[in-house]
Amino acid sequence: MFVDFLYHLRDTGLKTSSTEWLALMEALAAGHARGDLNTFYHLARCLLVKRESDYDAYDRAFASFFSDLETAELSDELLKWLENPVLPQISDEDRAKLKAFDLDELAERFRQLLEEQKERHDGGNRWIGTGGTSPFGHGGAHPSGVQVGGGGGGRTAVQVAGARRYENLRSDRVLDTRQISVALRRLKKLDRDEGPEELQLDETIDASARNAGEIELVFGPPRRNRVKLLLLMDVGGSMDPYTLLSERLFSAAHAANHFKKFEYRFFHNCPYERLYTDMRTWQGEPTIDVLKRLDPTWTLVFVGDAWMAPTELTHVGGAIDFDHRNIITGIQWLHRIRQRVPNSVWLNPEPKRRWTAPSIKLVKSVYPMYELTIDGLTEAVDVLRGRRPNRAG
Repeated sequence: MFVDFLYHLRDTGLKTSSTEWLALMEALAAGHARGDLNTFYHLARCLLVKRESDYDAYDRAFASFFSDLETAELSDELLKWLENPVLPQISDEDRAKLKAFDLDELAERFRQLLEEQKERHDGGNRWIGTGGTSPFGHGGAHPSGVQVGGGGGGRTAVQVAGARRYENLRSDRVLDTRQISVALRRLKKLDRDEGPEELQLDETIDASARNAGEIELVFGPPRRNRVKLLLLMDVGGSMDPYTLLSERLFSAAHAANHFKKFEYRFFHNCPYERLYTDMRTWQGEPTIDVLKRLDPTWTLVFVGDAWMAPTELTHVGGAIDFDHRNIITGIQWLHRIRQRVPNSVWLNPEPKRRWTAPSIKLVKSVYPMYELTIDGLTEAVDVLRGRRPNRAG
């Protein structure tokens, strides 16, 4: 049952495994969904969806698959019949005799009753009514009932899914400061450091597990993050629409206290002879001086849309500022920085489908480029941690 739903989830991009699907089948066999589509919605999401960022994809898949089950119109007259319910007492013995239906049976019976029912019913065992042992209505006692009207909130499972309350958790959405902070915390390389010994939590858990659960505390020298991070950010011009996003990234990186060192500089379109700490007052220092302080132990993250005239990258004197006559081309500066700090990536706030401009292709020939989204930043951090190849293009 519901095998088509499994393949529908996979077709929409959700990576639902056979093990997770079997767990759902076991839960249904144990009666946890009670033939109730609302309960099934939450149960399936709990067992089949691995990440919060996939909730929106699940909602879309659920709404599209089950939409036909809830397309039947509930007339105002029917809803009026369900007001002021009559709630008779039903014995536990009678309740135990009731047959539970699966969702397909319930959907078909519900459609038939909507066509046939002509009046209000209370306390019965067939029609859509109040009380009684019918699977439909509210205030009754059927083990696989579908609530219609009453105090259930008036929201069906398909409506809940269609509302897409988890849209803001999608992994292709732009990041907020908290999400950036979480991603940057993964950018760590721990080294033993001198100082008083500290409790090593992971080692303590492993040792305790090997010791049949008896707590065994493990202490060791403190470990410190040895990552040195340089953040180079494009500001102004075509980056103006992404000011808020860039500020979030800068704020998260600047507030992080787990880096061994952190520096930042600004540029416009492309770095040339100077990198700036304040673009409004043009305070900065020669790029060559910044590079002298760097070495391959540093990590570098560029942030920019890489959108400019190709001549700004390829021509001497191609800098966009009229009074700036750069004697070294922009692409040469990018190569020099890359050679000095090989562990580097470029984050682009533009969606990937727009990476067709010649200047973007030139920058991509020097740096691996990723979208400035949850998934993009996660992939970039994996590259910087050495879990993915650091290759341009």
